[in-house]
Amino acid sequence: MVDDTIVAIATPFGAGSIAIVRLSGKNSYNIALNLTKKSSLTPRYSHLSKLYNSSLELIDEAIVIYFKAPHSFTAEDVVEFQCHGGFIVANMIVNECLKNGARMANSGEFTKRAFLNGRIDLTKAEAIAKLIESKNEFGAKILARQLNGELKSEIEKFREQLIEILAYIEVTIDYAEDDLPLSVHEDIVKKLQSLVERFNKIVAISSKKDGIFDGFKVCIVGKPNVGKSSLLNKLLNYDRAIVSNYAGTTRDTIEENLKIGTHLVKIVDTAGIRQTDEHVEKVGIERTLNAIKEADIIVAMFDYSSKLDNEDTEILNIISDFQTNKDVIFVLNKSDLPKMIDIDENLECLSVSCKQDISNLIDKLNSTLSKYEHSEDIILISNRQIEIVKSVSMTIESSLELLENGEFELFSYHINESIQLISSISKPYNYDEMLDKMFSSFCLGK
Repeated sequence: MVDDTIVAIATPFGAGSIAIVRLSGKNSYNIALNLTKKSSLTPRYSHLSKLYNSSLELIDEAIVIYFKAPHSFTAEDVVEFQCHGGFIVANMIVNECLKNGARMANSGEFTKRAFLNGRIDLTKAEAIAKLIESKNEFGAKILARQLNGELKSEIEKFREQLIEILAYIEVTIDYAEDDLPLSVHEDIVKKLQSLVERFNKIVAISSKKDGIFDGFKVCIVGKPNVGKSSLLNKLLNYDRAIVSNYAGTTRDTIEENLKIGTHLVKIVDTAGIRQTDEHVEKVGIERTLNAIKEADIIVAMFDYSSKLDNEDTEILNIISDFQTNKDVIFVLNKSDLPKMIDIDENLECLSVSCKQDISNLIDKLNSTLSKYEHSEDIILISNRQIEIVKSVSMTIESSLELLENGEFELFSYHINESIQLISSISKPYNYDEMLDKMFSSFCLGK
C-alpha cells in the first residue's frame, strides 16, 4: 500500500443536493475523527455527524462512512463524507483534510490504488473509466459484464492455451534429438490458427463499436436549401439552426446531442455542398466533407419537390465512396409538396416533411443504431486493448513460419512474447509508465 493519504471530491462540480468527498490511506480514519470530533467510527455504518474546522467552527452536518482496510474500493482505509452539494462546502471539507495531512489525489488515483492493491485488474479499471462516460445503455451493459470479469476470464483462457503450446515446444527443445510428433505439430498449428481467427474477429468487431461507448455521430448532408437545418430543428424540437430560403445560410457545421431510443447521438448539421467561389462557404464545405468521414451514419437529404441536378449528383458520388463502411439513409424532404424528384428507384429512400412529420426517419435511425448492439462476442473497450490483440495476432502469425521450419527456439520466443502481450490486457509484467498514463485519463475523485 502507498503511505500517504489522498483526498478529492468524487462528485461533479455544481449545485446539487449531495456532494461526496473521499479519503483513502492510512490516516483517513484519524482525519475523519478530527473533523467529526468523535472518539470512534463503526466500519460500514452511516454516521450522521457535524463536521468542524480547526477553529471548531461548524462546516456542515453530513453522512460519514468509514470503510476499514481491506474492505474498501482501494483496499485501504477509506472515509466518505456525504455533505450538502455545491462547490463551497465540499471544498471546505477537502481543505480541512489537507490541513490534517492528506494531499490532493491525482486523476484516477483511487482506481490506480485499487489496482495496485489487487482489488481490480486493468480490464475492470478501464471498464470503470468507460462506464462513467458511457453514452448508451447497451454500452453500459457491456461494461458491466467486464466489471464482472468477462474479459479477464477470456484473456486467461487465451493465455492458458498459449502456455500449453509453449510447454510442448519447451519439452521438444529439451529433447532436441527427438522430432516433434506430427500429430502434435498439426494440433499446435490448428490451435494457433484458431486463435488468430478469433483475435482478428474480436478486433474487427471492437473497431466498429466506438459509438456504443462514446456516442454515435449522425451527419446530415445535402445541397443548400434542401432542409438540413429544418431537420435538425425538428429532431431537437426547437430552433437551433437558422432556417432561410436563401441558399448557403449554414456556413459551418452545427453539432448537438440528443437521445434516439436508448442511444445518445451527436447530430451534425453541415453546410450545403455546391460549387462556390465564396471563401467562407468553401471552408464550410470542407468541414462538411470531414464530418462525413467521421460520421457513423450519414443522412443524405434531397428535395422531393425538385428534379435531381448536378449538385445532387455530386452528393451521390461523394456518398458512394463511404457506403461500404458506413450506414447511409437517403431522405426525400418536402414530401408535403408535389413529387418531382427522379432519383434511382432502386435506391431505398424515406419520404419526410420537416414541416409535418419525421417519425419514420426517427424509427429508421433507431433501428440502424440498434443493429450495432447485436453481438454477444467479446468487445474490447479501449484502443490499448485493440492494439495489444492486433500485436498478439501478428506475433502468432509470424511464429507459424518458424514452427514449419523447425526453428523451435525462435518459435518459443514468439509464443512467450504473445503470452506477455495478452497478459498485459489484465495485468502486464512491466507497467509503471503505462499505468501513470492510463489512470491520468480518469476523472478526479475516481
